[in-house]
Amino acid sequence: RAGQKAMVMSDFGAAYSYFNHGISFLQEGHWQQHYDLSLRLFELAAKCALAIGDLANSKLHSEQVMKEARSFEDALNVMYISTCALAYSSGLPDSIQKSIEILRMLDIDLQESRSTEACVQETITLLTTRTDEEILNTRQMTEPTMIIALKFLAKLELGMTQIKPRLVPFVTQKIIELSLAKGISPMSPIGFVYFGSLISKRGDISSGYRYVKLALSLLDKVGRECAGEVICIATQVKIFVEPMQAALEHHNDGYAASIVAGDAFNAVLNTLLKNSCMFVAAGVKLQTILEEYDKLERLAKENNHLIFLVHIKQLQRDILRLIGSDEEVTTPEEEKLIASNNSVLKTFCFRKAYISFMFRSYDDAKENVLKFFDCCENAWANLMMTHISNALYTGLISFWVARKSRDAQCWIARGNESK
Repeated sequence: RAGQKAMVMSDFGAAYSYFNHGISFLQEGHWQQHYDLSLRLFELAAKCALAIGDLANSKLHSEQVMKEARSFEDALNVMYISTCALAYSSGLPDSIQKSIEILRMLDIDLQESRSTEACVQETITLLTTRTDEEILNTRQMTEPTMIIALKFLAKLELGMTQIKPRLVPFVTQKIIELSLAKGISPMSPIGFVYFGSLISKRGDISSGYRYVKLALSLLDKVGRECAGEVICIATQVKIFVEPMQAALEHHNDGYAASIVAGDAFNAVLNTLLKNSCMFVAAGVKLQTILEEYDKLERLAKENNHLIFLVHIKQLQRDILRLIGSDEEVTTPEEEKLIASNNSVLKTFCFRKAYISFMFRSYDDAKENVLKFFDCCENAWANLMMTHISNALYTGLISFWVARKSRDAQCWIARGNESK
């Protein structure tokens, strides 16, 4: 009870201590004699360990449950926690694969053999049969296995948008389909916010804006468990419609909601995206931005979020170069993540092209912008403010190369595509 009260107060460190203390009092044979208590203690300990970035102990507690669980359903919660831990470290591909396997065991098929266009159109057609008011008043989901299935689907959204963007529409469609057919769950807003972001990136920002606002309204109906992620993705669409400075403040709300829910991943993401937008378009001094990234680096390190740590290091490297510092910024995980995560690779190539352009290093700018073009379609299915920066600088580099290259028409076409 003390641990659960601490969780309600968002003190996940204290909660973990209480649950771990409770586990230490369990006697030999507790899984046979006190199964329900043991299951609950180990589940909550694994969840709190994840929330405070203790991935090793989260894994240990989860493995204990998976070993002793009397049914597949009893192990689902820690299976979900395990896939989250993988996604937060350098195991995102494994996390996605395990989630898909578990969903198949729950008889949920993403049907990804269809074309992306067909999937998007089917979802649009499905949503035209309901008004926003009808969606908001959809009954609550009550089936336990469906509720946890939507958690796996929701976790796939952000993972797939980084390394398998072609599959994002299929995950999004499944969340929306299940929400309308089986009832709205705490994860349903994720489906609507990603759909809004997806169709915004495809050019229909007006409709996308409608769906991200609908997702935010759904939070009032189903609770704020996923509020940090919903606010984060919604804000990136809002920036294209509302005054940017005002919209960016929503990332502060997303950060706060994430901290309350024990969701350090989306706390970091909200801050990272806000800082990136300030760097690109808000006119903030470089030294101020660098200080913000230093604080964010500490948060990412504390919670073992390696993907974000690499992204932060890439940005710190550029800012230091622009300031005139020779300080080296490296992280040992970068090379591995560049090889396995398309979003990290895309950011790496863009940042190398950008800094080469800023210092007029023609050969390096050309080499890295070509690498960027090769990988840019395989990362981030949803709309981001950073896409403006990507388009601006890759366009400028393309026109620069066109003036010096024998293949001018090809480069002019690339530059025009960035407009």
